[in-house]
Amino acid sequence: MDRRKFLNISAGAAVATGVAGMLPGCGAAAGVKSTDLDPATRAGEPVHIKLGEEAGTPLKMRFLGTGAADWNGRDERGEHRRLSSVLLDSNILIDFTPTDEDMIPAGVKPEVIFYTHSHGDHYNPAAALRLGLKKAFLGRTWIDRAREDFAKAAKETGIKTPEIVPLSPGDKVTIYEMTLTALPANHATGDLKEQTLMYLIEKQAVRVMYATDTGGIPAIAARIVGIDPHAKGKPITGLVMEATMGMGTEGDEDFRLFTHSSVGTVLRTTHMLLEKGRYTPSEGQPVYLTHLARTLHGTQAELDANLPKPLKAAYDGLEVIFTA
Repeated sequence: MDRRKFLNISAGAAVATGVAGMLPGCGAAAGVKSTDLDPATRAGEPVHIKLGEEAGTPLKMRFLGTGAADWNGRDERGEHRRLSSVLLDSNILIDFTPTDEDMIPAGVKPEVIFYTHSHGDHYNPAAALRLGLKKAFLGRTWIDRAREDFAKAAKETGIKTPEIVPLSPGDKVTIYEMTLTALPANHATGDLKEQTLMYLIEKQAVRVMYATDTGGIPAIAARIVGIDPHAKGKPITGLVMEATMGMGTEGDEDFRLFTHSSVGTVLRTTHMLLEKGRYTPSEGQPVYLTHLARTLHGTQAELDANLPKPLKAAYDGLEVIFTA
């Protein structure tokens, strides 16, 4: 290990097993598994998903990029992370930049994107236009600026701009047999009026919380999802959370704590949700970490060897299948 020191924190809470409440009109799904795909051999291979083919169809999440804003190509350790983005099944993106373009599987043409916020490591209108996206969902607080950005990119590229749809915290969008709920994040941009977002992703009984960028989980977000102590609702069955900062003093006492999470923050959050029954994954399913800063983390091998269970560092090209 280098200067980064990992705390010896045990994942003392047992991983609970359960089934979350089902979406209206959907059948229950059984079993959970995750599949690690070698990005060196699987990047560019088509992901064949037929949505709605059968009851219990799982949610597939492909991590296109897992890095924070300080990644710019391969570093001195030989590590490389693209900027944070995920592909849900083969239809929906959350965030997207030019760094992620080579990670879209061949033959897959997503038509919808949900943005978390307007920082350049998550948001790039020209890259979205090149994909041929038809709809872009983003925060209502910066909708006018986004429309101007897309209009400018459309003029420069000659590509028609997608429909841009505003979201406020608590708003739900049901599309491609999934429901995404906008959640308020604890993150700041240069626009003091911008409310950044996270998302709850639901497909049948699957309820995955995708939380980046954020300093912890804000109380209002927890209330909307139903995982806070005052308004218990359906538990989440999957958790993907940013861990921009490392672990130990370097992570927990960094100035970025106002707007980002550390490994320790994610671990404490996980333990609490497990203990209170608000997070009910199947046995062995990890909590996936993303948005990892180059300067605040070790290599993927070091993370794999030292992260306390049930945490796992996602990597570019990783595909995870969530069922409940």
